[in-house]
Amino acid sequence: MQYKEKEIKKGIKLHLIKTDKFKTNLIAVFLTLPITRENVTKNSLLSAVLRRGSKNMPTSTQISQELEEMYGASFDNGIDKTGDNHVLKFYLESINDNFLPQKTENMLKTSCDKLLEIVFNPLIEDGKFKEEYVNQEKENVKRIIEGKPDNKARYAFDRCIELMYDNKPYGLYKYGYIEDLEKIDSKTLYDYYKELISKCKIDIFVSGSIDEETINIIEQNPNIQKLQERQPEYIISTIEEKEKVQENEVKEEMDVTQGKIVIGLDLQLNNEEQKFHAIVYNSILGGSASSKMFQEVREKASLAYTAGSNYVRYKNNIFIKCGIEIKNYEKAIEIIRKQLEDMKNGIFSDEDIENAKKGIIATIKSIDDEQDTEITYFFGQQLSENKVTLDQYIEKIQNVTREDIIKIANSLTINTIYFLKNIETAKEDK
Repeated sequence: MQYKEKEIKKGIKLHLIKTDKFKTNLIAVFLTLPITRENVTKNSLLSAVLRRGSKNMPTSTQISQELEEMYGASFDNGIDKTGDNHVLKFYLESINDNFLPQKTENMLKTSCDKLLEIVFNPLIEDGKFKEEYVNQEKENVKRIIEGKPDNKARYAFDRCIELMYDNKPYGLYKYGYIEDLEKIDSKTLYDYYKELISKCKIDIFVSGSIDEETINIIEQNPNIQKLQERQPEYIISTIEEKEKVQENEVKEEMDVTQGKIVIGLDLQLNNEEQKFHAIVYNSILGGSASSKMFQEVREKASLAYTAGSNYVRYKNNIFIKCGIEIKNYEKAIEIIRKQLEDMKNGIFSDEDIENAKKGIIATIKSIDDEQDTEITYFFGQQLSENKVTLDQYIEKIQNVTREDIIKIANSLTINTIYFLKNIETAKEDK
């Protein structure tokens, strides 16, 4: 695998990932901008409307038909919240030209042209987006927002983040808010689209069996040529000093059969290198089946159906997540606190460290096994102060010491304990 990037215009970057591991090429376009309450709902709706049709492919049916004619190519899109950024993502996967039954076509060029058409040449009627599409997608986005509580584990995680980052960008729900959705119409959305396209960071990824001609394909595309240079607005992940807050415990009630605990921890880091220390710490704490959370809370104490943790490096938070019987809440919290204290006191084995490193390194080595995972990794580098190659990543994990892990443990403080419990149980407690 070979990676190369080129700024084709200021604020617009092309990323080439040359690999012969796949029979497909994957093209992706990411539009990145800071997430705000004013734009989060517009971004969500805009992502949905753009997939409905472009100037030369005005319906979803026509897009599907053209993709089918491209030997069953596939298109997908969505939105992500990455740190304090909102990212609109668009993907098109198609067969590699080397595997075509005839060599008269340039499938890579066709694929790039189709995807860039969808993103940068939308269907416009009378100076606005097609009203029918906007109204239909408003209903679809509304259903997504209303369905937020359906996945209880995800809901509890999102609620913990909302509480920790109240009135801050990272606390915003990535699909937006119904009250803001109602204010958007096809004209205001199109006006916003033009503003976004002129200011946002644009990253174009092409992964597959590609060559230098790919640069020409992108640079000469008419939809790219019409884009203006920009000083892109986006947030780079940095080491920021965490405000010291008093531990906050919040219990909420919902019709659930299983209690959901989410504990948000703040990490106080001094430098970028400590992010790699935090990755190893998290693996020992709750990032694998051999972790303390899994073994002590789930296996030995039998207090949880699920128990683990994850590290959000863009915000320097660790989140502990457990699914428990509601009556086990106090005991579960007690054992979780003990695991945090044990880590501070260095009560973990050299074998724990080695197992954690092996698991992390295996994951790093598997990054290039999936094209979308590979693209996600290289995109993540764009939002980080320090870029590292996969080999450097492995080396940094290998170099983490016991002392490094203990320092991370002692820099952690509990910000918020969130517990989602059953309404009936809540009544009984009163």
